[in-house]
Amino acid sequence: MSSPLCKESPTPRKLKLDKKFQPCPIEAGDESYANGVFDFNITRLLTFLEARVEAFPIELVAVADIPDYGGPRLDEEAVRSADLSRPILLAEISPGRYNLIDGHHRIGKARRVGAPTVPARKIGCPTHAAFLTSAVAYEQYVEYWNSKLKEMQPARTRRASAVRV
Repeated sequence: MSSPLCKESPTPRKLKLDKKFQPCPIEAGDESYANGVFDFNITRLLTFLEARVEAFPIELVAVADIPDYGGPRLDEEAVRSADLSRPILLAEISPGRYNLIDGHHRIGKARRVGAPTVPARKIGCPTHAAFLTSAVAYEQYVEYWNSKLKEMQPARTRRASAVRV
């Protein structure tokens, strides 16, 4: 697995496509999370985070701030047995926007028992990109991220950059 890792920056930066990118394959027993074409190897990502707890501290996040995408479709037994002390994982999918990529059953349980907060780890861009499971996903992610950065630019700046050759 190649590593397009760099220190997380408060100012989102354009990603450069790493021609040497190596996907993070899913091996027997690995958990993954697919968000469209963006499929992450959760097992390897969690191992990476556990080895770097100072860089990725656990923080409390409000349950109400996490969209309820899985609610009624979640496996009831998995929700009942979910361990609310285990941190959920939020990944920066576009600049400043974090999506839940691990912990749907924990969030389901937290909602049912009325927990106001849950422990979480946040992983920013580009760190999590190293855990995408295919080159196609990686290439599309770089394109998606950069398009979101472009949308954030003021209209005047976007016009000026479009004119440059």
